[in-house]
Amino acid sequence: MMFKVEYLWILMMAASLALEANGGATKYTAMYVFGDSLTDAGNNKYFIDSLAKADYLPYGMDFSGGPTGRICNGKILVDFIAEMVGLPLLPSYADVIAKGESILFGVNYASAGAGILSDTGYRFGRIIPFEEQINNLRETVDQLIGQLHGNEVSKYLENALVFVDIGANDYLNNYFQAEYYPSSHLYNLEQFADLLINLYRKHILEIQGLGLRKFLILEASPIGCGHLRSHNLKCNATLNHVVEMFNTRLKSVVHDLRSNYPGYAFTYAPSSKLFQSLFDNAEAYGFKVKDKACCGGSAGSNGTKPMCFRNTVPCPNRNEYLFWDSAHPTEAANRILAALLHNTTSF
Repeated sequence: MMFKVEYLWILMMAASLALEANGGATKYTAMYVFGDSLTDAGNNKYFIDSLAKADYLPYGMDFSGGPTGRICNGKILVDFIAEMVGLPLLPSYADVIAKGESILFGVNYASAGAGILSDTGYRFGRIIPFEEQINNLRETVDQLIGQLHGNEVSKYLENALVFVDIGANDYLNNYFQAEYYPSSHLYNLEQFADLLINLYRKHILEIQGLGLRKFLILEASPIGCGHLRSHNLKCNATLNHVVEMFNTRLKSVVHDLRSNYPGYAFTYAPSSKLFQSLFDNAEAYGFKVKDKACCGGSAGSNGTKPMCFRNTVPCPNRNEYLFWDSAHPTEAANRILAALLHNTTSF
């Protein structure tokens, strides 16, 4: 047992020294990811009764491990973020739940279809809502306590990065589906945004209570920019304004957390605005197509499947497409968005 503890600690120190040697301005022992389909690294693929998963080709066709459950042709946003802070690709929680050393550099808890509300996305079948993702983090912390000394666990968690990107599904797969969800009958848009943000703040404090001190909090994604909802090569301003109600409140929450918890790092990432800018200026970033998905057809009255069918033949020029399927960016777009986030926030 002592050898195992020393081995794990040596690995953590080696990672920190390697990042420092590479000139990393910030050093994290690990990264913990909470989110939805934009950040799911494969948790949903283990659920037989889930429709929100991508464990088949052409998903993952440009990823070294093939189809892993990432809803993309290759790497997703958090993969590039991990690389930028000197961490390896993070395993999904479902992959590592019973494997000790594999949790060393962090865990991805995100689940496609998930939202802040527990019933968001239930029509997809089994998913992992935000609250359950945090419960899974608790399991990870318990594993760390069993592997490391108490003081080492505290220091390890204090220097880990918490990445949170969630909220869009509470609109797309809850509020705006009145035939399946009661939300729009119970709340107006302002009230619904208040409901979401109060629960969001509660969950952030729960994560903080487990010993985490560094947070990178992303805006809810601009739901009006998905190619099925954009029009005439422009994002749907009405839909994006709805999400902006939430994001405005989120920015205020992050500001309050900074004021109330000195010594903690709460970074607000304007990811929605950055993606809108990427969409509006797609050609300047090298993208020739933003109104069609590489794997999923085009927008229009004929309708478009939301995800790629199994073994669909996608476009050959994937680096020129902003969207991989109807709602998720290509690897090329994720790479650029990660760079924009880093330049804007210096996380």
